[in-house]
Amino acid sequence: MEHIIAKCGYRCDLCLSYEANLNGDADRQRMSEALAKYYGYTLPPEQIRPCKGCGATADAPDANCQVHPCVVARGLDNCGQCPDFGCEKLKTRMDTVEECLKRCPDVPKDDYEQFFRPYLSRGTLMDVQQAMKD
Repeated sequence: MEHIIAKCGYRCDLCLSYEANLNGDADRQRMSEALAKYYGYTLPPEQIRPCKGCGATADAPDANCQVHPCVVARGLDNCGQCPDFGCEKLKTRMDTVEECLKRCPDVPKDDYEQFFRPYLSRGTLMDVQQAMKD
């Protein structure tokens, strides 16, 4: 699958909730448990819906996202293209995931790949910036 990068740099193609990856109740249950375990966020499995990614819709899948409306207003694909890269809106989103990973240093490899790697956006966005320079 091609890399699908969200406005904030999340990798939709790696996210368990992405519509091509969410395959039934077992995946919903795993996502719900991981959100609670690693991020302290309670979302019942039945509320986890297949996501098309924020690049596929006019509205952000996360109603609390401050990044999506900013990127759309600037006419960009993602924050990696922004001259203000690293602004507070984006920094808050990036720091949240990185801090959760720091609190959980012994994350099993499979959990890291499914519940952290898709959301470690700093590297993804820096790759976007580098590609723009090349």
